[in-house]
Amino acid sequence: MALAALIAPGAAVAQSSPVPDAADIVVLGQSLPLPPGVPAYGTVAIDRARLTGDASGRVEDVLADVAGFQQFRRADSRSANPSAQGVTLRALGGNASSRALLLLDGVPLADPFFGYIPFNALAADRLSGVRVTRGGGAGAFGAGAVAGTIELASATRRDLPPVWGEVFYGSNSAVEASGSVSPDVGSGFVSLSGKVERGDGFFTTPFAQRTAASARARYRDWSGSVRAVVPLDPETEVQASGLLFRDNRTLRFAGADSSSQGEDASVRLIHRGGWAVDALAYVQARNFTNRVISATTARLTLDQRNTPATGIGGKIELRPPVGPDHLLRIGVDARFGEGTLYEDAYAASGAVTTRRTAGGRTSTTGLFLEDDWTIGRLVLTAGGRVDRWTISDGFFREASASGRVMTDTRFANRAGVEGTGRAGALFQASDAVAVRAAAYTGFRLPRLNELYRPFVVFPVTTQANAALGLERLRGFEGGFDLKPFAGLTLGVTAFYNRLEGAIANVTIATNLRQRQNVDAIVARGVEVTAHAKRGALALDLSYAFSDSTVHASGASAQLGGFAPAQSPRHSASATLGWAGLRGWSASLTARYVGRQYEDDLQTDVLPAATTLDGVVTVPVGRHVAVVLRGENLFDETVVTRNAAGSIDLGTPRTLWVGLRLR
Repeated sequence: MALAALIAPGAAVAQSSPVPDAADIVVLGQSLPLPPGVPAYGTVAIDRARLTGDASGRVEDVLADVAGFQQFRRADSRSANPSAQGVTLRALGGNASSRALLLLDGVPLADPFFGYIPFNALAADRLSGVRVTRGGGAGAFGAGAVAGTIELASATRRDLPPVWGEVFYGSNSAVEASGSVSPDVGSGFVSLSGKVERGDGFFTTPFAQRTAASARARYRDWSGSVRAVVPLDPETEVQASGLLFRDNRTLRFAGADSSSQGEDASVRLIHRGGWAVDALAYVQARNFTNRVISATTARLTLDQRNTPATGIGGKIELRPPVGPDHLLRIGVDARFGEGTLYEDAYAASGAVTTRRTAGGRTSTTGLFLEDDWTIGRLVLTAGGRVDRWTISDGFFREASASGRVMTDTRFANRAGVEGTGRAGALFQASDAVAVRAAAYTGFRLPRLNELYRPFVVFPVTTQANAALGLERLRGFEGGFDLKPFAGLTLGVTAFYNRLEGAIANVTIATNLRQRQNVDAIVARGVEVTAHAKRGALALDLSYAFSDSTVHASGASAQLGGFAPAQSPRHSASATLGWAGLRGWSASLTARYVGRQYEDDLQTDVLPAATTLDGVVTVPVGRHVAVVLRGENLFDETVVTRNAAGSIDLGTPRTLWVGLRLR
């Protein structure tokens, strides 16, 4: 099995789940045990200690410990536009929608309209761990997992102290505060947590390009969550969760404000008896706004003033008793999303010229089956899905400022059935050597954002495309895991992925692009993870090489042979940690991302960048510690956007000091 990547001091390598548990102990608040075949798909795990020990305090930055993980842009959730925070793996890039499926306690977290991940709504202290599976996915909610699956698990009763909190002050008048109370209630528990952060931000615009309208990347956000776990009997529990968040950012120019908000709720039933059951239902209410400021006039040109979206879904998974050598999973799941965009275009005079409305609905309903068969040292696993998908009620309406309708287009409803599957094998040759191989297929439905919402990153306009087709993945991989002696582990995976019909932002004229399906994106590469521990010191390494190439013909033929936009060939991460006595600890994390291209035509380069972060924890009492954090300690210039020389920059050197109540 792949090894846990880049974990903090004292963190344990998770071999089969985000938080390893003894087989005979049931920990309140967790999911069903993982099937034995999961390691065949090259899984990487990150534990709670690493999640809560990063210099930035942000979940998306910890996920970057898994080399090959990326968002569309290099910026994190303090200085990126929220709609650019889609996630992918293995350089299967090209646009900002998520090609990896991200789940929180089994619930898809991506925005139902855009497909981005609301990272500011995620607090590391609310999580017990993360499991990342690169490659296509089957199982529950497998539709959409063409680049992989990222599974977040909420903190269990064992993880949560009765009271916890921390507060930090950092560069650019930044403040972070978070806390939780988690009392036992009867035989279960309730956890209430909140997080608030604000900062005046840094100039994303280089000094030489700043104008009177240039502004710091100011951010203001908060989130609150509640989670209750209620045992019904020794084998059954109900897990209910609620999440509320608000996020406001200013990007590049004064008045170029964006916001996102959400109200999410879910309920889950876990039964660990002979017929194991995992059933859940969820609802999401989201919204997004964005104001575009002209770089030449410093005036408002586009106000995407309202984008309400709703997502609902659920699943039922059964594990019937079929003997000690088999673990069979049978289930159904469904996801439904709908959303509408309301935006106004403005003239340089400040008058509204056009009012636009667009939106629609999508759905997937699937049946899945998967079996893991253990034959001594060999584990065979195979599964499949059949999904019915729909794209319906799509429309685009454009009216003048006076209300006169100029365009009123209704798009034809579409539907289809898609079959996908995966199979793998894991052979434990000895206590020191494991060999694995897997093959898989998958598909992704276009997001409402890709189908119906145009957007502007001045001066480039990208058009929507209501005729977009599905993305379909075919891939295979093989690898091995070594434990040559105590304290050293090494995992290597070689892969080939072909994403047919990949959706890319294709240049069709000067400063004009359109979302289109290209023939394919083909990614070949190697992923390496390593962990070494001796006494109080630990070293963790992760490296990914992805040779990703666009195959194109017809209107997009000029892209053939190019790398997908925003897709580096090389990425790496390393953490050196020290865990001393009585709570003393220190760690350094270096991350490298290779050269990549901003655009589909490979005209604008984002140079390679290497950053170094550090964290020192100093206990000052039994339950209190001083924490010092530093991001980008050597103040590396990280270019996050390059549009014909118009540059945006990522996080500069940022220092923090804080107190943590343990």
